[in-house]
Amino acid sequence: MAGCSHDISTPVLRTQRLALGVVLAINLAMFVTEAAAGWAAQSVALQADALDFFGDSVNYAMALFVLARSLAWRAGTALAKGLVMAGFGVFILGASIHNALAGAAPQAFVMGWVGALALLANVVSALILYRFRGGDANLRAVWLCSRNDAIGNLAVLAAALGVFATGAAWPDLAVGLVMAALALWAGQSVIRQARSELRTLEAV
Repeated sequence: MAGCSHDISTPVLRTQRLALGVVLAINLAMFVTEAAAGWAAQSVALQADALDFFGDSVNYAMALFVLARSLAWRAGTALAKGLVMAGFGVFILGASIHNALAGAAPQAFVMGWVGALALLANVVSALILYRFRGGDANLRAVWLCSRNDAIGNLAVLAAALGVFATGAAWPDLAVGLVMAALALWAGQSVIRQARSELRTLEAV
């Protein structure tokens, strides 16, 4: 069933495409910004968030590609996205451990202003996608991405304050662990829903 699905009206489809296109552009811009800032500031929290922006950009592009396709296509793509989200969680966990061993404190000021910019970007993205939070696994995955990113950005700001106050790296590393946990939880949630949808299709 690789053909287009006919259970989505054209106006709804246009709205979904526009929403996904806007958040894709936002996330690509923030990936470039945060990747550069994270490298300059030596912040695992910013680097993890930049990687998450890149992963979200891939997710939004995939969601756009399968938006008008069959439920089997959308559920299969959501399953792949759930695996990617969980994979990012494992990567962030490894990066946090690496930086803990390195022991260098990141630049709190850079973490703060870039984290605030990222929070604004993710809040806007989450508001745009809010109406799709109860949709199929494909649309729920993109909503979860933006919601989790906004939560992660609040944690980055808290880490920046912690690094500024203590001069130590542990607040940055703690945020890395929180973001890893969020990615792992969201990934398994999307995987579970996608597998349920695929089992339902197989039973038909």
